[in-house]
Amino acid sequence: MDFAIPDHLVEFRETVRRFAETELIPHEDYVEEHDGLPEDVERRIRERAVVIGLNSMGMPEDIGGGGMDVLSQVLVTEELFRAAGGVAEVVPTTPSVLRACNEEQRERFLIPCVRGDIQWCFALTEPDTGSDAAGIRTRAELRDGSWVINGRKRFISHGDTADFAIVFALTHPDRDEDRITAFLVEKGTPGFSVGQLHKTMGHRGYRQAELVFDDCAVPETNVLGEPGRGFSLGHGALSAGRIMTAARCLGPMARLIDDGTEWAKQRVQFGRPIADYQAIQFMLADCATDLHASRLMTYEAAWSADNGAAPKIVHAKSAAAKLFATEALGRVADRVLQIFGGTGYMNETYVERAYRNARIERIWEGTSEIQRIIIARNLLKRGMFR
Repeated sequence: MDFAIPDHLVEFRETVRRFAETELIPHEDYVEEHDGLPEDVERRIRERAVVIGLNSMGMPEDIGGGGMDVLSQVLVTEELFRAAGGVAEVVPTTPSVLRACNEEQRERFLIPCVRGDIQWCFALTEPDTGSDAAGIRTRAELRDGSWVINGRKRFISHGDTADFAIVFALTHPDRDEDRITAFLVEKGTPGFSVGQLHKTMGHRGYRQAELVFDDCAVPETNVLGEPGRGFSLGHGALSAGRIMTAARCLGPMARLIDDGTEWAKQRVQFGRPIADYQAIQFMLADCATDLHASRLMTYEAAWSADNGAAPKIVHAKSAAAKLFATEALGRVADRVLQIFGGTGYMNETYVERAYRNARIERIWEGTSEIQRIIIARNLLKRGMFR
């Protein structure tokens, strides 16, 4: 692996950091208090993100995307998520599963997403199925040329504001494989409604919704990919999603370490800055080591994806990066809050918010326990990442 980052990417990373500092971080207090941003502020952030090339980073340039490889997306994501997730998530993205759109779907869904004109949500998780994604119970039956969907989805990010949902439903229950189909379901489709909105422990502004499907008829033209092949579509997106989840943890870790270091230099106890005390120095050293290791694992997983490593290897490496970085963020947030002491426990501080926000990273995109299963299976079958 070449550890050198190209000069043009170093420069772009600095541009993204300035964007985060000037366009995102100033809105954190508002989002924390109001659980969202005013529509005009969201629109302005999206417009400015598009101007500097942050919209749909991984999508091809010929449809308006950034055309970035995975490592480039990781570096950009790291800088964006120095801001709290509820603000950083305003920047337009496009999920990799939409690459499966046919020509007609590209015009209706993919290209508007890439431009930042419409918003999507990924509807897989259900009340009874989280880690066991293959066990979903939402069903779709083909009736008179339409797929009729019945079921519920839960904890769907942006489910209340999305213009359409990528919905996974069981369509071939008698098969051992190829049982699940992905559908593109637009807001306003009869039988499709938003149920409960969940208030979360952290990530204010990053809303979670329940989606309800009650005899929701979707035309066959809204099948994404092929009938029965939805799980493979979703599974293929998991590796990229886990690498990006790891990347999302790098920015908060770096910001926490910066804040903790400055606080330790300024905070005086017993006549000396607390940075003079070995206990504080050791906590900062452990934080720096966690960040360095997380970066190396995440960058290497991205590099492997970019350089044609076998999908199973990328799958295992992305699981390892996600596992380590998300748990490292929890450790760093805990140590830095300890360095801040009582001040770090106050809601108005970044460290308190980062402490709460960090907890979900070990749950979504596959729990830490699921990542350990993936890593162990790869180890037992093929050896260490082979």
